[in-house]
Amino acid sequence: MAEDRFKEYFTEKFWEMIPAIYRHEDGLADNPDVLRSIVEVMGEQAANVRRSHDRVWEDQFIELCNDWAVPYIGDLVGTRLVSALNTRARKVDVAKTIYYRRRKGTPAVLEELISDITSWEGQVVEGFRRLGRTHHGLDPLSVYETARFTGTPPGGIADLRFAHAAEISGGAFDEFYHTPDLRKPRGRDGHYGIQRLMFYLYRIRAFQINRVTPCKIAGTDGKGFTFDPSGRDIPLYMPRSRPHNAQHNSNSVDWGEWRSSYEWELSAPMRCRLLGHAEYQIEDQDIIELVEDGVLNQTEADELVQLADIRYKTEQRLYDAITKLASHAVFLDANNYAAILNLALIEQCGKQKLYPDAVSIEDDGTPVNKGHITAGNLSTWDTAVTEKRVQIDPENGRLLFIGDEPGRPLVNCYYGYSAEIGAGTYKRNQINTLDIDINVSGGSQLDASVLDNDKITRINDSLSYRPVSDKLAVRNMALVAASQQRPYLFLETNWVLNTGEFEDSTLLLDGLWIGTEPSDRVILRGDYQTVILRNLTLDPGGRKDVQANSVLPAVKLVIEASVELLLIESCITGPVRIEGDGYVEKIVVKDSVIQNIIDTAPALLLPDAELHLERVTVIGNISAQNLWATDSLIYGTGDIFDTQSGCFRFSAAQKISRLPRQYRSVWIENMPALFTSTRFGDPGYLQLTENTPDTIMRGAENGSEMGAYNQLINPIKFDGLRAKVEEFMPFGLLPVYIFES
Repeated sequence: MAEDRFKEYFTEKFWEMIPAIYRHEDGLADNPDVLRSIVEVMGEQAANVRRSHDRVWEDQFIELCNDWAVPYIGDLVGTRLVSALNTRARKVDVAKTIYYRRRKGTPAVLEELISDITSWEGQVVEGFRRLGRTHHGLDPLSVYETARFTGTPPGGIADLRFAHAAEISGGAFDEFYHTPDLRKPRGRDGHYGIQRLMFYLYRIRAFQINRVTPCKIAGTDGKGFTFDPSGRDIPLYMPRSRPHNAQHNSNSVDWGEWRSSYEWELSAPMRCRLLGHAEYQIEDQDIIELVEDGVLNQTEADELVQLADIRYKTEQRLYDAITKLASHAVFLDANNYAAILNLALIEQCGKQKLYPDAVSIEDDGTPVNKGHITAGNLSTWDTAVTEKRVQIDPENGRLLFIGDEPGRPLVNCYYGYSAEIGAGTYKRNQINTLDIDINVSGGSQLDASVLDNDKITRINDSLSYRPVSDKLAVRNMALVAASQQRPYLFLETNWVLNTGEFEDSTLLLDGLWIGTEPSDRVILRGDYQTVILRNLTLDPGGRKDVQANSVLPAVKLVIEASVELLLIESCITGPVRIEGDGYVEKIVVKDSVIQNIIDTAPALLLPDAELHLERVTVIGNISAQNLWATDSLIYGTGDIFDTQSGCFRFSAAQKISRLPRQYRSVWIENMPALFTSTRFGDPGYLQLTENTPDTIMRGAENGSEMGAYNQLINPIKFDGLRAKVEEFMPFGLLPVYIFES
């Protein structure tokens, strides 16, 4: 809605037109403000008319028009509109209808539909190109079509000696060729055939996070760290970086230049061998640059020319070639060798594209050079590498410094997640409307002198902060993170927020990630009018490393205070409980995840509280006095004391639950595995699987999935994609949809 305040303007204008006696009597009547309410409705309608009048010209153009005008413009070009809930796809579809029709049936359009209709990333592969066959004279020269890692010609027998290619088999970048599979597409079966058109869909988003304090791992002599500040193993993600996406917005685009994306251009987990994929070729210009930079003299440069214009598939091959030169000691000097590697690294390889654009490391403020980085498996924290400075394990999110212990390391990377829920590095525009009193940065401790009981404190970076001091006289306190920042607050003891002698205090926590190593709590005490938790992560705990040897405890929210309204919005939290003399009049939870998998106690233990759940996923049991739930998924039992009031609508819970009256709700029997992962930190955290019953996957009021990801409308986007693919794909082909994430 526009922030033009037309509604207030017209409401006051109409109100002033009414004689003063009627306005006076309206405030004194037995049922006051009835007349005022009518005037407010009139003011709202007048504001709508004014906005429509002001936008008469804009509503004639699809790029500028309001949503109501899209179907009218779409009717002019005869498009088949997708769901009205997918407003972005509707506009893009109408704007590009003629554009699509001119290129109907081409892989470029089909691949672009994935992004335009769903905002996901994807890859389209024609099935016949993956079939093994005999080479014939009409084939192009194999040197132009051979697979990148195995060198396999089209339709040929794959070279199985390369583990790199084995890792990507069966996916969008498969280099192996297959016999026809005539079975009906189901799971991983029935993909390969002449009539198959395979759509590989990547639904997880990559969020960039800069200058994060990595977590030091015990037993590594101060050299081993995890990219995740809580100490979890998480896969690093690659950012979406298709070069031809931007070109499609230009009228001068040459469709003959279109190409399918490389693996590093898709939003997907970063593979270790992809980050380590490095090919080298020394060019004459590189040698000239080494001389100009003073790295080599002219005699050494003339000697290095012997290796020019030769492609080296690995760094080891280049190293072996250099050792055969007479001046190899100069070339293999640590700094000189790193400079040669940086210049010789070819453009189209994983290491060149991913470091430092997708992941990078700083040591005491100095970026670690690309030539000093290597990739490898650090699941046991052991390495045989000695000539590099840092080894990265992107699949587990680990890094190991080689040689001296680092000073103050910082990392930059991308992490994967489905939605803008919990603490994250996405835009939070409401923060920009606050009048900030105190700015904090630098990763210092949050002690009593930093946090003010009656002011707004903003943390302006994504560093780690410890310890966090108690506040014992909260009045109107707010602690928020800056937009697109995700600071990590580490609790060493319980964090107590007490109002002391003040009554009707307010508290706002926004954008923070709060974690702990011992089992600590966030405790509210005193008397609050409003407590707002927004875009907050109270770490739900869970498995920490790949060996599952250690488990992080959950940070519990414990309410020992009197609270009129507790609002939890777009949050991920551990258990929420009322204990002692605590009392909450009303609890509203929206678009959030509440999880308790560590112990058997309920995830929500709220005696005497009125609980409202709107688009919430609860992992665990709930217990409350009253319940109003809509579009929510309770992966556990509900025990509601007062079943005569409240409503459980368009939601799901375990069948043995005691709930208020139900409306179009679903009972979960035998607790099937509904989620890709229940481990916090995994990219597919609480994402519903393909095997989830439609009663849950499409059981919400808007036809989307139940739970915290309802507003992503993924099922509705998928339906729109299928409809558009059917419209623009070549005749006679069978689309196969494969969810890669």
